[in-house]
Amino acid sequence: MSQRTCLSVILAAGEGTRMKSGMPKVLHAIAGRPMVAHVVKAAEAAGATGLALVIGHGADEMRKAAQKFAPEAETFVQEKRLGTAHAVLAAREAISKGYDDILVMFGDTPLIDAGALAAARQKLADGAAVAVIGFRPPSPTGYGRLIEKDGHLVAIREEKDCSEEEKKIGFCNAGMMAVAGKHALRLLDKVGNKNAKGEYYLTDIVEIACAEGLDVVATEASFENALGINNRAELAEAEAIWQARRRREAMLSGVTLIAPETVYFSHDTEIGADTIVEPNVWFGPGVRIASGAKIHAFSHIEGATIASNCDVGPFARLRPGADLRNKAKVGNFCEVKQATIEEGAKVNHLTYIGDARVGAAANIGAGTITCNYDGYSKFFTDIGEGAFVGSNSSLVAPVTIGKGGYIASGSVITESVPDDALAFGRARQKTIPGKGKELRERFASAAAARKKAAAE
Repeated sequence: MSQRTCLSVILAAGEGTRMKSGMPKVLHAIAGRPMVAHVVKAAEAAGATGLALVIGHGADEMRKAAQKFAPEAETFVQEKRLGTAHAVLAAREAISKGYDDILVMFGDTPLIDAGALAAARQKLADGAAVAVIGFRPPSPTGYGRLIEKDGHLVAIREEKDCSEEEKKIGFCNAGMMAVAGKHALRLLDKVGNKNAKGEYYLTDIVEIACAEGLDVVATEASFENALGINNRAELAEAEAIWQARRRREAMLSGVTLIAPETVYFSHDTEIGADTIVEPNVWFGPGVRIASGAKIHAFSHIEGATIASNCDVGPFARLRPGADLRNKAKVGNFCEVKQATIEEGAKVNHLTYIGDARVGAAANIGAGTITCNYDGYSKFFTDIGEGAFVGSNSSLVAPVTIGKGGYIASGSVITESVPDDALAFGRARQKTIPGKGKELRERFASAAAARKKAAAE
């Protein structure tokens, strides 16, 4: 099957009026990714070599969004909504290119698994003309039933048309199917609209294919895989299922989640083994965490990179561009944005570091702020290796604190500080060259003396 080409036709033209939103339904997000993007990723994972998005309501908005999650996809507009077969035929141009397999999917089924799609494709590789994906809901009421005979699918019967015996069937239509490319357009063109709604139903191709003597089969997916989203309550249910899957996956890969149900991942969260995540942590898009980190409770992290053995939180906020190097620490009630915290540096509490570099082994005291914005532009603060910034200091960018620099508590620093200098900036700034180094040597000597005295 690996040599077979596959086109995924994703139906995404629904208005989603029950979402009570001006935004197209399929652009509502699960784990920070539009639900239709989840469908696209599943199709790609199942081997789709081409993508066709059938759109309608909010076409321009859909095209713009698709450029981010499916830049290679072709888009086709369904001008009038005349049924599912009519929607698929909106992508006639793509279907006619001669793909071996055509996967028909729906943009509002974000939990579909690539394995379920691959299983349907395998049936085509084995000789079937049509493979319908079915599922077994807790209650079949309201769903179309899959009517099988001798291991073959002979019809999809809507509940209102089912006999009493057929209503007892628990195997239901998930809506998705795989169709052999060589038969697809011919079968779709034979679908008529002689029904109460005057619409062209995709499900009719089952009986059409059977009448031609073609092999039609059903494959089974889980109920969760087939879950369609029609309103915000169902959106929340799908989010909960996705999160539960991802949490289990993380724990099985070696991550400790102390209270799993309180941790929220995004679709692209990367988290290494031996990382410990405490309760009530939220990971937004673009987070990468190496092994051995510890994320304390109530931290909010997005667009950040956290290296091995870092310590974050509790109540920390890492915004996009935060880059924590090995063994760095960002403590409670700290915010870091577009800044590098180098190896072993500490930003312990009540601090804002934005548009900055904090050098290796530097220590940032409580209440420190990098004043990076003048109302019009952002400016950079560079804090050198081993620097010490006292509590309640404001560093007015652009400014550089040299390697080993020492900033007295309560200072407002508006001028750069040389290496190993001590700077006061309370009433006016006073810079004493070499004093920082002298202080460190004096403090280190005193600490050693105390340690020696305690030992004696």
